[in-house]
Amino acid sequence: MNLFTLSCIAAFTPLVGSILAGLLGWKLGRRFAHTVTIASVAISFGASVMALLQVWHGAALNEEVYTWLAGDGFRLQVGFLVDRLTVTMMCVVTFVSLMVHVYTIGYMADDPGYQRFFAYISLFTFSMMMLVMANNFLQLFFGWEAVGLVSYLLIGFWYTRPTAIYANLKAFLVNRVGDFGFLLGIGFVFAVFGTLDYASVFSNAAARLPGLDVELIPGLSWELVSVICICLFIGAMGKSAQFPLHVWLPDSMEGPTPISALIHAATMVTAGIFMVARMSPLFEMSEAARSFVIVIGAITMFFMALIAIVQYDIKRVVAYSTLSQLGYMTVALGASAYPVAIFHLMTHAFFKAVLFLGAGSVIIALHHEQDMRRMGGLRKYMPITYITVLIGALANAGIPPFSGFFSKDSIVEALAISHTPGHMFAYVLALAGVFVSALYSFRLVFFAFHGKERFDVHGHDHGHDDHAHSTQEEPGHEEMHGKPHETPWVVTLPLILLAIPSIFLGAMTIGPMLYGDWFGNAIAHTETMEHMKEEFHGWWPMVVHAFTSIPLYLALAGAGLAAFLYLVRPDLPAVIKRKSGILSTILERKYGFDDFNDWFFAGGARKLGTGLWTWGDRTIIDGIMVNGTARLIGWFAGVTRRLQTGYIYHYAFTMIIGVFGLLTLFWWHLYR
Repeated sequence: MNLFTLSCIAAFTPLVGSILAGLLGWKLGRRFAHTVTIASVAISFGASVMALLQVWHGAALNEEVYTWLAGDGFRLQVGFLVDRLTVTMMCVVTFVSLMVHVYTIGYMADDPGYQRFFAYISLFTFSMMMLVMANNFLQLFFGWEAVGLVSYLLIGFWYTRPTAIYANLKAFLVNRVGDFGFLLGIGFVFAVFGTLDYASVFSNAAARLPGLDVELIPGLSWELVSVICICLFIGAMGKSAQFPLHVWLPDSMEGPTPISALIHAATMVTAGIFMVARMSPLFEMSEAARSFVIVIGAITMFFMALIAIVQYDIKRVVAYSTLSQLGYMTVALGASAYPVAIFHLMTHAFFKAVLFLGAGSVIIALHHEQDMRRMGGLRKYMPITYITVLIGALANAGIPPFSGFFSKDSIVEALAISHTPGHMFAYVLALAGVFVSALYSFRLVFFAFHGKERFDVHGHDHGHDDHAHSTQEEPGHEEMHGKPHETPWVVTLPLILLAIPSIFLGAMTIGPMLYGDWFGNAIAHTETMEHMKEEFHGWWPMVVHAFTSIPLYLALAGAGLAAFLYLVRPDLPAVIKRKSGILSTILERKYGFDDFNDWFFAGGARKLGTGLWTWGDRTIIDGIMVNGTARLIGWFAGVTRRLQTGYIYHYAFTMIIGVFGLLTLFWWHLYR
């Protein structure tokens, strides 16, 4: 089977599964819905693996599927670009999606929207596949907007809940801000090159872009290549939730846990990272754009990690972890270490999916309880979930030899040797982030699985200081009767299959992906990567070397502090919180971004709407234009009615007055 056929199968079978589940699932039942969608994604994964093997042996594809629009001197088409970067993303997306599909059978078993959910997540997979397989900016934008649309549907899946509607609207609006910049960047590309085809743009960029300037503000000239790259990255800031467009991602927890895992691990939030890596030939032409990228990523990487250490909702802890890890990927992009960013994207997809799905397994066992203060001691009831979540936490914290260690340590090394302005700022925050990542990762493990049991089999609280239930409680909450127990195999099997690459994938792939020539010409060759290749001597020496470097000890210190605070002295966190004062409040208020957005944007929009309704609608439209016009016509009709009396002598008198007036006007003009 040739590469083009495999590409079509990989891209379109999830769409077929989604259509069948959406149109026929309500009639043919739940089993049909999950069978057809799981089968379609499994076929897509199989085709992706076969495409990977062909590309590994030298095959490549850059082919048009059909022409969408042709004009005077340009053509816009749908086509596939399948190279080593593409097949890496295809395999990651389809495998994680397949695991999420299987997991969903258990998680959504009692939900009335079961068939609809399977139709949505299969459509989500198709959208992401179209994005990563695109060979032009038009198709990239189609996939870009499609994942945004389906994420809107999935975050607000429980559409009867006001919080879910608020969350999906927030995600939709924030991404529109990023997409505005993304569209501007694509528009500039088309204006300069007259085409949206990747190959044409990248091959001609070095000849056309240098020396071109644009005045966004009169009198202030900018390099056009920097403007293009920054506009494109603003789109990535929305999709990949970078500061200050990060505010939608934690609220996406309002959706069911399977889609939280899919969004955060392998699909929507990775789209921006993939896009910048794909555009690496352009970004390598602009140091200013890379500096902007590295600073934004560094801020997101560290300051979002700090919020995770004060969260009690188990899903929100993992959500803020995702924000931080996306920051790590972003600083790698800014440091010109594009393969390192994709490498961390790949390892993160697996261990973050483990953490989310493991959190979902706990939520199922505790009858949809998400507050970690009502957990504890679960490791003896849920051993499989515990072990897999522990693996995910070790990988997330960057402890060797787990996958996250190799990718995160590579990012720190890339920052140390990069020449991008701002790299030392990012390097210091990356080191600090290693400590914080280990702290919040093991805080989750110890809070949920160790210590005393804080749940109650009869649904009564055990007298914790804060009795407020999580606002993210999902439908179907009920009192627990009997001890929690391990979840069904449809939940634990995906956890196990995702935990395995979370252990071994980093060591297995770091050589070819970072220091071999795996990506070939799919990603720009950079000085940063050449320096890193000189220092690499294999994955095992890298593990040994870790014991002489700072990041490992920072990670161990974070894990040790979490053990001390939540196992040895569980009374201390409350004391620290009281004594930290304003710092704790700042973190709990998430630096005030939500408050500001609610006050400035949401509040401002409401005030603007109220003003338009009061002054525009009631005063101008109703008061003046509608009612005012009616009153004017009524007054004029009243005056006219007085003149139309029906008496002849009134009309004769009016004619005499008129003739007299005309004569007066005539003599006045004649003798003035």
